[in-house]
Amino acid sequence: MGGIIEGRVLEVFEAIRGRRSVRSFLDRDVSQSQLERIIECGILAPSAGNIQPWEFIIIRSPERKRALARAALGQEFIEEAPIVIVVVADQARTARVYGKRGADLFSIQDTAAAIQNMLLAAHSMGLGTCWVGAFDEDEVSKVVKVGASLKPVAIIPVGYPRYYPAPIGRRPISKVMHEEVYSSKESQRR
Repeated sequence: MGGIIEGRVLEVFEAIRGRRSVRSFLDRDVSQSQLERIIECGILAPSAGNIQPWEFIIIRSPERKRALARAALGQEFIEEAPIVIVVVADQARTARVYGKRGADLFSIQDTAAAIQNMLLAAHSMGLGTCWVGAFDEDEVSKVVKVGASLKPVAIIPVGYPRYYPAPIGRRPISKVMHEEVYSSKESQRR
C-alpha cells in the first residue's frame, strides 16, 4: 500500500513542477467532461468551515471573452482560449460565519485553493491555463453580471497550449524557510 501512496505523491509533484502559465492556445475545443473535471477539482479544495465560497462562471462567447480581455488591462490572450473561467468568492457567505476576517481573508484563501486545484487538474489533462489576477474588478463584475457580495478573484483561460513556456527560476528553500521565527537572511550574515 505504501507504493501506491508514493506513486500518487510523485504524480502530484510532477504536476506541480510541470505546470506553467500558458498564454497562447490552439484553436481546439475543451470537452465538457474535461471542464467538469476541472470544476470538480476546484470544489474539492479545502475551505474554512466547509463553506465553499466559490462560484465558477464559464465563458465561451467571443464577445464576453473580448470584454474580459479589456477588463484585464488588454491581456488579449484571454480571447484566444476556447473557455475562460471567472472564479468569484462569495464573501457574504463566509462573513455569515466568520465576520469581517472571513469575508476579507478566508473567502479569498479558500477560492485561491480551488483555483490552484483547477490549474493542476487542467495541466494533468494536457491543458494549459493562466491565473490572471490583473484586472478591473468592477469591469469583470459587469461582464459576468455578479453583485457586490461576489468578488472576482481570477480569470482563467483554459485550452490546449500552443507551447509550454520554459521553467522559470524560484527562490531557494534556504532563502524562504525559517525555523521557529522569521529572520531576515541579511541579519543572519551580520
